[in-house]
Amino acid sequence: MNYTDYTSKQTRSKRGNARVKIFQMPDSLANKIAAGEVVERPASVVKELVENSIDANSTSIKVEVMEAGLQQIKITDNGDGMSEDDCERAFFRHATSKIKNENDLFHVRTLGFRGEALASIAAVSRLKLKTSTGEEAGTILDLEGGKVVSKTKGDARKGTEITIDDLFFNTPARLKYMKTIHTELGHITDVINRMALSHPMIRFEVCHNEKKLFQSSGRGDLLQIIAQVYGMSVAKKMVPVSFKTLDFSIDGFIAKPEVTRASRNYISTIINGRYIRSVGLGKAIANGYHTLLPIGKNPLVVLNIEMDPILVDVNVHPAKLEVRFSKEKELYEAVQETIKKAFRKERLIPDVIQAKKPKEKSEQHTFSFDNQAFDQRHASSPIPANEGIYSYSGKDLEVEQDAFFTLQHTAAETADKYEEQKPNFDDMVESISIQIEEETKEMLETDEERIPIMYPIGQHHGTYILAQNETGLYIVDQHAAQERIKYEYFRDKIGDVPNELQELLIPLTFDFSRQEALLIEQYQDDLKKVGLFFEHFGQQSYIVRSHPQWFPKGFEEEVIREIVEQVITEEKIDLYKLREEAAILMSCKRSIKANHYLNNDDMFRLLEDLRKSTDPFTCPHGRPIIIHFSEYEMEKMFKRVM
Repeated sequence: MNYTDYTSKQTRSKRGNARVKIFQMPDSLANKIAAGEVVERPASVVKELVENSIDANSTSIKVEVMEAGLQQIKITDNGDGMSEDDCERAFFRHATSKIKNENDLFHVRTLGFRGEALASIAAVSRLKLKTSTGEEAGTILDLEGGKVVSKTKGDARKGTEITIDDLFFNTPARLKYMKTIHTELGHITDVINRMALSHPMIRFEVCHNEKKLFQSSGRGDLLQIIAQVYGMSVAKKMVPVSFKTLDFSIDGFIAKPEVTRASRNYISTIINGRYIRSVGLGKAIANGYHTLLPIGKNPLVVLNIEMDPILVDVNVHPAKLEVRFSKEKELYEAVQETIKKAFRKERLIPDVIQAKKPKEKSEQHTFSFDNQAFDQRHASSPIPANEGIYSYSGKDLEVEQDAFFTLQHTAAETADKYEEQKPNFDDMVESISIQIEEETKEMLETDEERIPIMYPIGQHHGTYILAQNETGLYIVDQHAAQERIKYEYFRDKIGDVPNELQELLIPLTFDFSRQEALLIEQYQDDLKKVGLFFEHFGQQSYIVRSHPQWFPKGFEEEVIREIVEQVITEEKIDLYKLREEAAILMSCKRSIKANHYLNNDDMFRLLEDLRKSTDPFTCPHGRPIIIHFSEYEMEKMFKRVM
């Protein structure tokens, strides 16, 4: 008797006495569980359906929502459409036209491929599908809770229209987790903003309660999309980037360091047309901005990265927002170098621009946000309020209903006004593109003039150097300037110093917790490689009798504790990072302070040393060193020009 026969016999003999505990879930329940992974909120529905429209080769996609999608979502595209035979099959679980065999999983170039979206969305809504390939009469399919309730003939317009009514009507518990209309609408516009940034060749349109909120041209101009999403003032401060290796092609725009945000969610990384979230890429971008950003601030970046699909695994997240890279280290280094290379060609001196006089209330049609306050309140929400065409964002933002409808009305008026002025807007963005190209070319030709010669004319409160030239007035933070000069000096000096040890007259004593002591024991070999020898001095105490010569004098204990902290938190030692931090520490402690008066020769010498620096625009902590007042702005402030 084989094993199968034996188990079957045992099952039959015990069936009358034993209760069956394991059973297969019905499809309706399985679909609702799958929907919980894929359909988190109305924005999830919009994302999945728009991705399908993009994969169907659409060039125009319209998103219409009622009550932030909780009442209705309608997606209309001009894509390939579906035949009558494919309509019902598209709503089966794991049904897809994009994956046919196992090998296809390693060459994914489409956005939607898991075959779960339509089945999951249909399972928790009332859904109507209208579609046609344009070659024959179309098909209209009605589903409720995932089951087909009717099927009829429709018109032959090429493309697909999907209408979602009463989302979560059969899973009321999910509705309890929905936020305000404002918040849910913010997530939807965020999705479309990301789609527009990753597919500038597609025309996107968003309407809420029959009022237009967003529209892109579909002309392929990424800078124009950035201007519409983030505002014209941000678009003017974007720097184009382009970099290629054997494995990666990177292009896009990065904001100058003067444009910062409190959250990392303003970083848009796009892999083969797919917007993704990646902690590693975020760190690589931050490293590219190294010492150019203030502590706690993050850049605004849109990077499009193309690579062989075999180098990226997109099948690791239900919503396809996270991916794995097979050449992770090489990609991060390429991104970091792309940003550093771009900034080496730029003159990163912020211009002081006089704020425009606000219009009278009766003439105002814009709803402006305080970006800093907005960042602090909604750090988890990716897209800020626009200056041109508007989107909404902000997690857990509670707004009174009346205030929301006022905002909605204002946004609609602004959108209508934008439509009337669209040609002018496009011309402005085109002129920005030309200006950026010209400035980049000019910086390439005169790389040594990243900072012009400045002639000191005085000092303000012993803290700021006032200098001038033919382009206007410059204000220089003398402490920040000398920090940058000394930082680059110590960074190079520390990097050249061999790991020679400095003996201590009095050993340093350190007390650690049991867990910390175990990690120190585990990484003793790594610690010895950087010149640190911990000797037992009791149960959880250690003494250090020597240290590498490059440790800054007077801060030896601080650096050693920093090394131990790295071991505990990262379980490795980053020698480059340690030397960087030591150089920053020494530059800060040894630089001139505020209220220190300099003579004219000292000021001129400091400015000349600053001009010779590699990155003379920010101190090692990311604070700006120089601010520029142009002649034009000075004349505007004194009303010499109106």
